[in-house]
Amino acid sequence: MVSAASPQHKRRELLEEGYCVVPDVLDPAHTAFVRERLLVARVEYERRGAVTFMPDLDPNESNVRIFDLLELDAVFRDLIRHPEALACVRQVIGEYFLISNFTANIAHPGSQSMALHSDQGFVVPEPWLTPWSVNIIWCLDDVYEENGATRYIPGSHLFRRLADLPEQPMSHTRSFEARAGSFIVMDGRMWHTSGANVTKDKQRALLFGYYSVDFLRPQVNWNVLLSAETQSQLDPEMHGWLGLGAQANVRYAGDRIGLKSQSSGDRRC
Repeated sequence: MVSAASPQHKRRELLEEGYCVVPDVLDPAHTAFVRERLLVARVEYERRGAVTFMPDLDPNESNVRIFDLLELDAVFRDLIRHPEALACVRQVIGEYFLISNFTANIAHPGSQSMALHSDQGFVVPEPWLTPWSVNIIWCLDDVYEENGATRYIPGSHLFRRLADLPEQPMSHTRSFEARAGSFIVMDGRMWHTSGANVTKDKQRALLFGYYSVDFLRPQVNWNVLLSAETQSQLDPEMHGWLGLGAQANVRYAGDRIGLKSQSSGDRRC
């Protein structure tokens, strides 16, 4: 009998349902620490002149969006490569991937839903036959419908074309639920949106690690975004996953087609 918490069960969930919840990856103290660093990162992000309200995405300023996480704090550089997260990434899109983006969304009371969308649908023309991207959604608060949990259309990771969307698609959505310290794995083809936070005083903080197969252009140009100081702190493996530098890309591509480096320090993935 396969346990509901076993890797085999989670893999079946990912393949069949398009998502799974991996509970209690971070203990409460670590979760609280990451959340605290996120609030500090927001202050620094705004100090650098960035804005946290994106009217193209959100109906009002109650949704706070923070980009550049990997530049802002080392704690996020640790999370994006967390072994359990990367194991799930590989289950969905395979061994060879790039870190495409890492962002945060804090839903304050009164926040509303953004437009329904599929992340892979933004960058890959239909038909969508294969998962080429995946989200790891880190829950820094308990996540539930009332405080703005991500909403999704069940089974929509199997939609091949825009025409497969049902009429009034929002009426078909459900909310993810997960405890703080857990993460949600979501197939990049899944149609989803941010939920509305209808509570009076509860926030919902999520981190979105977005990964794609290595032949898709990342959402972020890490060579430009990450400072020289930050890049110098990264090991060769992270350089490969972020596509940093021409030499890193050459070595990564060599591994992909079987041209392994003689030096173990030059290996990727």
